[in-house]
Amino acid sequence: MHMENRHNTYNTLHLWHNFRLKLVGEGIIVGALSGLLVVAYRLSLQKIEMITKSIYLMQLEKTWLIPIWFVCLIIGACIVGAMVKKDPMISGSGIPQVEGILLGLLTANWWKVIIRKFIGGVISIGAGLSLGREGPSIQLGASVGQGFSKIFKRIKIEEKYLMTSGASAGLAAAFNAPLAGVIFALEEIHKNFSPLVLISAASASITADFISKEFFGLKPVFQFNNLSALPLNYYGYIIILGIILGFLGAFYNSILLKTQKLYSKQKWLPIQFRTIIPFMLAGVLGLTLPEILGGGHELVISLIEKSFMLKFLIVLLIIKFAFSMISFGSGAPGGIFFPLLVIGALIGIVYVKILIYAFGFDSNYINNFIILGMAGYFTAIVRAPITGSILITEMTGSFTHLLSLSTVAIIAYIVADLLKSKPVYESLLERILNNNNHHNIVKDSKAKNIIEIPVHHGCSLEGKEIKQFNWPKQCLLVAIKRGEKEIIPKGDTIIYAGDYLVVLINEEDRAEITKTLVYAAETP
Repeated sequence: MHMENRHNTYNTLHLWHNFRLKLVGEGIIVGALSGLLVVAYRLSLQKIEMITKSIYLMQLEKTWLIPIWFVCLIIGACIVGAMVKKDPMISGSGIPQVEGILLGLLTANWWKVIIRKFIGGVISIGAGLSLGREGPSIQLGASVGQGFSKIFKRIKIEEKYLMTSGASAGLAAAFNAPLAGVIFALEEIHKNFSPLVLISAASASITADFISKEFFGLKPVFQFNNLSALPLNYYGYIIILGIILGFLGAFYNSILLKTQKLYSKQKWLPIQFRTIIPFMLAGVLGLTLPEILGGGHELVISLIEKSFMLKFLIVLLIIKFAFSMISFGSGAPGGIFFPLLVIGALIGIVYVKILIYAFGFDSNYINNFIILGMAGYFTAIVRAPITGSILITEMTGSFTHLLSLSTVAIIAYIVADLLKSKPVYESLLERILNNNNHHNIVKDSKAKNIIEIPVHHGCSLEGKEIKQFNWPKQCLLVAIKRGEKEIIPKGDTIIYAGDYLVVLINEEDRAEITKTLVYAAETP
């Protein structure tokens, strides 16, 4: 009976008032475990990418190896395709799946996801598909948090925080970016500032980053030398770049969704065989344009250290974009995070090269525009400007460009918003939920959960008494957090901007009620 009732109202409310400090300790444990898992994932990717690179070099000398390698690619594609068909939760980035679980819309078997995502990601990225390690790292971390909760029999509300901690730790370990891991948890996964998310995610993220740095060192992911702050009189060029990135980001989101639809419409191509297309294409590109393969870390390094002709950069940009669409659209396990940063870097350097050739722009600032391209493009696609600015700052190890980064990110965000382009992970989650073949959509749940809703200035709730608002039927307002105080709500209690509404709900109603209350707490 105890096992059946551990998600009931009493246990949920009892835990809510007693687990703040507990979350810090559990966050550290989840962060350490997630950090070790993601480190193992990164090391595996490094090793297999080195092997793949040497295989392509051998093929240039010994052409008889080429057909053998293509057979190996087909076998690898079939293995990955079979895993994706068996467990759709491992397909693609993994970030929409994590968000779906946290919203109570999806379910997943945590240990199967860890095993299949790890193996599928290593095979796919190792084969050269234009996919990133960050999405899988976030999903692996979230699965560790979910597994910790299941093993130690934590209730649903605690499981959500542990999954968020693991996701934050996954991003921190993937990019050596602890602050970005925390901000990503707040801005993208929960989409509001929650003190509980902050303390648990920060504990996990810092721990994972410490472990990652033990293996990969203290250097940032990208090493920019002699990076000077962009003069203020050049900010007009930044505004134009932000507008361009906003348009191109909206274009990226549109094409990504259309590519997925195109794959799904091909009835002659079952799910388990879709990955053959990008695997075979990777084999061709490995022999003709190897710079395009993989996430693109080495490509960005070469942009920093070498000088390329404008025509070649445009070719790289177009082919990298197309190959990223084909790779991700197939459903292969791997993220869009790193490849889109690389595409953004290419857009930035193409833009500044045009300025140099056409207007005699100072070539000393090329690296600045590589960074600006990454931040603006990320923001236009993911619609998380703070995460984008902090992430690129941590990845480059320099704060000298924070003002210009923030400027281009905000402009790109506004342009993408005006174009009515939805955030990419939101669109991908909608697609998963609309897919009738998906086995992991939640049908029913008797578990109770607690959500926190921040009240914004100027919203329809501000200044109202609790009894004046038409609350959704399947929810109960159990507390109002006002600073350090926790108020027991009454009918005549007035709601103020800055309050956090603590609401008890059924797990099955979480998504709909959250959407209704967030709209009321944000919209005038």
